[in-house]
Amino acid sequence: MGAKIFGNHQRLAPMTVIGARLGLAPPLTCSTIPLRPMPAMFRTCPLVELLKAFDDEINAFLVNMFGPRDSRVRGWFMLDSYLPTFSLTVMYLLSIWLGNKCMKNRPALSLRSILTLYNLGITLLSMYMLAELILSSWEGGYNLQCQDLASAGEADVRVAKVLWWYYFSKLIEFLDTIFFVLRKKTSQITFLHVYHHASMFNIWWCVLNWIPCGQSFFGPTLNSFIHILMYSYYGLSVFPSMHKYLWWKKYLTQAQLVQFVLTITHTMSAVVKPCGFPFGCLIFQSSYMLTLVILFLNFYFQTYRKKPMKKETEELPAGKEVKNGFSKAYFTAANGVMNKKAQ
Repeated sequence: MGAKIFGNHQRLAPMTVIGARLGLAPPLTCSTIPLRPMPAMFRTCPLVELLKAFDDEINAFLVNMFGPRDSRVRGWFMLDSYLPTFSLTVMYLLSIWLGNKCMKNRPALSLRSILTLYNLGITLLSMYMLAELILSSWEGGYNLQCQDLASAGEADVRVAKVLWWYYFSKLIEFLDTIFFVLRKKTSQITFLHVYHHASMFNIWWCVLNWIPCGQSFFGPTLNSFIHILMYSYYGLSVFPSMHKYLWWKKYLTQAQLVQFVLTITHTMSAVVKPCGFPFGCLIFQSSYMLTLVILFLNFYFQTYRKKPMKKETEELPAGKEVKNGFSKAYFTAANGVMNKKAQ
């Protein structure tokens, strides 16, 4: 019963193949398990066979959980199979671990030119996505409170095409972490950073396959705007001469938190006033965004809500210059440099 007919061959169920490899079923040879058409050089490779079986099993599980996929995105690059997204995520996580080991006894790389081009590229891509999402949702007459998946016709397809770029941009943004590794900025490779990057790429593979338009447009619209600000900041921070103009870093984190709260509010509005958008997807998205709110709040308080320095409460020595209630010595110390005059 577990076998399916595929072409002129009998194709065994994926779990049977996996079971054979684990010793849970009679040993099988590659010749007894015809696969979908592929180059002849790969047809006898056990690893390819095992990966194919794993891919079939994962895809079957997701279809069973979420139902049929949206036919409008069938055949789009990297969407038909989960295996590329999963494999690239594993490679991303391994590259962090291996990269840190390789860079341990090597000098940090500057990468100034590469970072400048990279940040400029992400900024321009974010600008395109923001403009296109606004225009396509306006063309489709999207309802801000709740928008279904099919009523806007061609505008829905236009939104889906932009959201594919949004999904793909999450793969490109893996380079954020790789650059941290190469520059030995290990303090910035936090759980929040890795969790956010890895999970977004995988979640948006699911979004594109099952809910590629409608209510899904709002979060990426906000996020594209935030990324314009964020990657502009990163691009400018590459140049030491620009650091004095980058006082607004903490406001970026605040803007990200506002983004998450607005996205949760928008998502839950479709629960209050349903329009046919899948209920389970709304609950999942709200729950996921809540984890980001918690993690970003923790980051914000640890980074910007530091305890006041001891010098603030000390009595000022006679003759010291005072500005805005603090001595000049305090300001030089607070910037990490204590000159002889202040000492």
